[in-house]
Amino acid sequence: RGHRQLCSAAFAAAAPSSLTTRTSPPHTMLAVTALLALEGYTAAGVRPTRSAYMARPAHSSVSNIEAKIRVAVVGGGPSGACAAEVLAQEPNIETVLFERKMDNAKPCGGAIPLCMVDEFNLPPEIIDRKVRKMKMISPSNREVDIGQTLKPDEYIGMCRREIMDGYLRDRAVEFGAQAINGLVTKVDVPSDMSPNGGKYTIHYTNYAGEGAKGTEASMEVDLIVGADGANSRVAKAIDAGEYNYAIAFQERIKISDEKMAFYEDLAEMYVGDDVSPDFYGWVFPKYDHVGVGTGTVVNRPAIKEYQDAIRSRAGEKIAGGKIIKVEAHPIPEHPRPRRVVGRVALVGDAAGYVTKCSGEGIYFAAKSGRMVGEALVRLMKGGSKIPSEKEIIAEYIKPYDKAYGPTYVVLDILQKVFYSSNPAREAFVEMCESEYVQKVTFDSYLYKKVQGNNPVEDIKLLCTTIGSLLRGNALVEPDKTFSNPVESKKRL
Repeated sequence: RGHRQLCSAAFAAAAPSSLTTRTSPPHTMLAVTALLALEGYTAAGVRPTRSAYMARPAHSSVSNIEAKIRVAVVGGGPSGACAAEVLAQEPNIETVLFERKMDNAKPCGGAIPLCMVDEFNLPPEIIDRKVRKMKMISPSNREVDIGQTLKPDEYIGMCRREIMDGYLRDRAVEFGAQAINGLVTKVDVPSDMSPNGGKYTIHYTNYAGEGAKGTEASMEVDLIVGADGANSRVAKAIDAGEYNYAIAFQERIKISDEKMAFYEDLAEMYVGDDVSPDFYGWVFPKYDHVGVGTGTVVNRPAIKEYQDAIRSRAGEKIAGGKIIKVEAHPIPEHPRPRRVVGRVALVGDAAGYVTKCSGEGIYFAAKSGRMVGEALVRLMKGGSKIPSEKEIIAEYIKPYDKAYGPTYVVLDILQKVFYSSNPAREAFVEMCESEYVQKVTFDSYLYKKVQGNNPVEDIKLLCTTIGSLLRGNALVEPDKTFSNPVESKKRL
């Protein structure tokens, strides 16, 4: 959301950390072995498949239903659009999709895994670049090129969110969703949220037609899918609980054609406490420009200093470029305590579905939206019944957590290990020279499943990790200290 980055494919370990303590080498060994041990379990989850609801014949109408069940999907990003697409194909469910800005360009790295292209039937024209190479730059400016293990037809897709989100929304509308260009300002929750309880009332400002101010309106609905991002009003209305968050900052920079040729199919990732104390800086290629940015959890007030540093690290490669857009956005650090309350379900950033190591969230947003849509359709049985909170949790939350929970756990461990200090970052980059590391992590990222492990290579990796950490401690300076005890406690 902020960034849905391809850095998972760089050992799936380059992410923001909310911890300020430094991690010792024994924890590093534990984290590496934890990743390799849990990969097989992660792979046993839900495999990516095209939705059964895409191009599926519609059910016949239910004759004894006086009025259709109305579902409001609040937010028109990947999670909301994918939920609305599934729901809209049920003739006895009225699907209303709210989106404040139909041309919204969300601050985001824009990387999507290869499996998403097929699974969500995405057309090639929405993919700006096919990244097949990645350059990682350590705190000491050591450069490691990765991507040698990719097959000729494998790549990481780079998209502009305004293009991809618009396509997914339009497809939902084609299937029958009613799109409202409006900002949801308040949600009134009924005292009885059981299936037989009262309706939810959505208050919104309608921006359809002329007039910048819009007009106030309201709508009663039976169920709500909250897909309205990190600052979710739906989450606040149902008291879903708070989460810690990172700030992602990005500048879109137009550079010369000659400089742009360097980034034809290449992305760069910079690590070091100069660009972020707990995240990374990046240069990602877009259609006719590059996205240059960084992020942090633990020192959000200094985000512009870190942005200056990433521009400086990129140096001559982006020199003379023109900044055409400046973007900033919060990224959730972990799932909210409650993701289903009554007849309301949260998805995407609103639910907190962003991986710690890379900040990747596009795929998980789209997947959670589709999963909740499919769950609600099954539970509503052709529009004949309204599901309960318990049923929605059983059909949506439990399968999602079973499929992707281990991934979040492992990446949480790794981000605490390899983004805890400059020596750890230096070791991280060195380890990425290993073709075994590259293959395992690229397979995991591109296909959201692991092909299998090699015990001999795992032992070699463990030994390499120890050596890399020892060399890292000798090569680089310790992280600079900082303190922001008040701001660091803020939550969304």
